[in-house]
Amino acid sequence: MKVAIAGAGNVGRSIAQELIENGHNVLLIERQPSALRPERVPAAEWILADCCELASLQEADIEHCDVVVAATGDDKVNLVLSLLAKTEFAVPRVVARVNRAENEWLFTDQWGVDVSVSKPRLMAALVEEAVTVGDLVRLMTFRQSQANLVEITLPDTAPYVGRAVRDVPLPRDSALVAILRGKRVVAPTPADSLEGGDELVFVCTSEVEDEVRRVILGERAEKPQS
Repeated sequence: MKVAIAGAGNVGRSIAQELIENGHNVLLIERQPSALRPERVPAAEWILADCCELASLQEADIEHCDVVVAATGDDKVNLVLSLLAKTEFAVPRVVARVNRAENEWLFTDQWGVDVSVSKPRLMAALVEEAVTVGDLVRLMTFRQSQANLVEITLPDTAPYVGRAVRDVPLPRDSALVAILRGKRVVAPTPADSLEGGDELVFVCTSEVEDEVRRVILGERAEKPQS
């Protein structure tokens, strides 16, 4: 897979290094000469260019990329790049970094964004995930499908502790995709049983999140109305 990443700061370089280690071809686009440091990710291709200019993106051969990642520290730049990548170059997948929480509502398919990653939301979700037992925590949103990745840490008193996965009547548009048990990652099968303390990771639509919570935790797990 060929991936272009705009922004060669700490975030962009970290993404590039991870993708390269997973066997992908990575192009890093940076407009600041002082930040153009190919020795930091030597396996990546580097280009000095403004990712908001069509000519620069054409030079970078963006139309042949499978994914474009807008990872700069400027939300305006990330939105412009996302729109150009999708509308002018028909890039199949566009992932955009959201730096300021108040701008998150802009990062939709109307701006060419398939998946947005909000640093404030992600950090808040990770804090909640670390300390919350017995409630549903939304980790991220898949914009294209309008589905969410959510997590529930199962308390010992949950109704399906000790029961098999096949016994859990999950609603439609939801799926249990992983069980995190201590240091293990379990790909759930119908015969696997649930244990207290399990971190259950689901993909589901927003409309059924409350129903997933009720099924897994019981009716008393509903959030109080404000």
